[in-house]
Amino acid sequence: MRNVIIITFSSILVAFAYNFLLIPHEILSGGLSGIAIMLGIITPLNTGVLNLLLNLPLLILGVMKLGKRFISYTILSVAVLSVSLYIIPIYKATQEPILASLFGGVIVGVAMGLIFRAAGSSGGFDIIAMLLSRKRDFPLGTLIAAMNGIVVAASGFVFSWDAALLTLVSIYATGKVVDTIHTSHIKLTLMIITNKGEEVKQQLLEKLHRGVTIIDAKGAYSGEGRQVLITVITRYQLADVKSTIKETDPKSFVNILQTTEVMGMFDRGTSK
Repeated sequence: MRNVIIITFSSILVAFAYNFLLIPHEILSGGLSGIAIMLGIITPLNTGVLNLLLNLPLLILGVMKLGKRFISYTILSVAVLSVSLYIIPIYKATQEPILASLFGGVIVGVAMGLIFRAAGSSGGFDIIAMLLSRKRDFPLGTLIAAMNGIVVAASGFVFSWDAALLTLVSIYATGKVVDTIHTSHIKLTLMIITNKGEEVKQQLLEKLHRGVTIIDAKGAYSGEGRQVLITVITRYQLADVKSTIKETDPKSFVNILQTTEVMGMFDRGTSK
């Protein structure tokens, strides 16, 4: 329920940033939402309707490739954002385009970062970026920004190159804020002390595709045998890992440490 509230609020916040700051100045956001904004400006169709239609193919891809909870949260975000864009009136909150671009990008970045931390996404290019970030260790915001070059170019050809530069500022601000809040490129080392070592190990191997090392241990006070599971994950995976551990062994003890550097085959995981 907490994640649903965060995703709902954040998606509404994105819609306010679009309709109050970006759209009145013909500034695009990143991804499919930016394309939806552009089409909404040059056609009679509402941006919210276009955002929903453009996201449908990627949502179908997400259903096939990503987890049920993640894609459910993403569908919620896309739906709330599309409805909010339809309902919230377009209002020019500032007369300065550069302020609209910068603060619009920051607000969108904060909202998207919160959505990512709640184990969802706002759809569009985010789904592609999430698939790539699970296979390769790159900052998520940078991946999204890299795929937004076509949006900047389209803004320049359709509107003006001033608008394109303002769009670039907005996208850059969004990417930086997302990286700050989401920080998927930061590594974490987990030490999981549990009575259900095999069950937890199996769940981690199936859902994480990371290596797991198991050490036999004994409780100093109780004298009972336990297992210590050690694994290294990205910050992005933490929400899913915590949920998995809680479901498998709610009585386990987990120590989470930020890791400075990892050597070896991190992408595949070498400890089995």
